[in-house]
Amino acid sequence: MSTLKEILTRRPVAATIRLTVPAGGARPAPPVGPALGQYRLNLMAFCKDFNARTQKYKPDTPMAVTITAFKDNTFEFIVKSPSVTWYIKKAAGVESGSSRPGHEVASTITLQHVYEIAKVKQSDPYCQYMPLESICKSIIGTANTMGIKVVKELD
Repeated sequence: MSTLKEILTRRPVAATIRLTVPAGGARPAPPVGPALGQYRLNLMAFCKDFNARTQKYKPDTPMAVTITAFKDNTFEFIVKSPSVTWYIKKAAGVESGSSRPGHEVASTITLQHVYEIAKVKQSDPYCQYMPLESICKSIIGTANTMGIKVVKELD
């Protein structure tokens, strides 16, 4: 049950905005500017904060960000690590997966790659309570649907 104080301090939400922004590359230009501008949010505050939070990543790494815009023109945001498909493509050294997954193998990655990706994804808010084994199985499934084969070790 919520207390009266919690109910009174809740701010009404104007919108939830989902964007993919390159790490350290948030600028008031599109796609960030128009998305935040329509809710009268402080663009420069978002850009500075986002760039500071993503400075440990290599530039141009696509970061998923979920921004909660409140009616009083304030906002909060959560930055997620890059998508599993992006990591798999980087590990496999390919631009895209197979055009015919299940029939053609685009590339291969090792179980070590899968484990490393799982360790990074475990820091995501939605995966932090999942066992590493479950995250690894999910990553292997994603790789299979992309037409990328997972092997014990490269020959």
